[in-house]
Amino acid sequence: MEIFQNAEFWVAVAFVLLIGLFLYMKLPDKIIAALDERAAAIAKTLADAEKLRQDAEALLKDYEKKRIEAKSEADRIVAQARRDAEAYAAETRAKLTELVERRSAAAQQKIAQAEAAALKEVRSTAAEKAVALASQVLKEELKGPSGARLIDRSIADLRDKLN
Repeated sequence: MEIFQNAEFWVAVAFVLLIGLFLYMKLPDKIIAALDERAAAIAKTLADAEKLRQDAEALLKDYEKKRIEAKSEADRIVAQARRDAEAYAAETRAKLTELVERRSAAAQQKIAQAEAAALKEVRSTAAEKAVALASQVLKEELKGPSGARLIDRSIADLRDKLN
């Protein structure tokens, strides 16, 4: 019985007993069930990850759409601001032109009034000089009381007509 003294025999017996014990305790089924559970957990995690990825892509698309809409809105606001600024500038230019024209017209009116006043003063001065000169000429030519009366009356009439 040399076979019982051989260590390899006892290792083989122990191995067979161990395998038998594993089969008796249904350990392969438990291992398969545990592996199936683990595979199901991994599959669920992968499914959750896929759902999260899809949600993230949808959210990214939504934010991209919102970004494009915001850019479009910003472009509209900038364009409206430019139109408003151009309208304001045109209105300001028109008001400034109107103000310059009014002031120019007022200045021209003042110049015309000053010219009229100067012309009136020149005429008045010329009339006074003419009256004085005529008075002197007539005094020299018409001597005597009747001439003096005629001269005084003519001078008074001339003053009334010139002023």
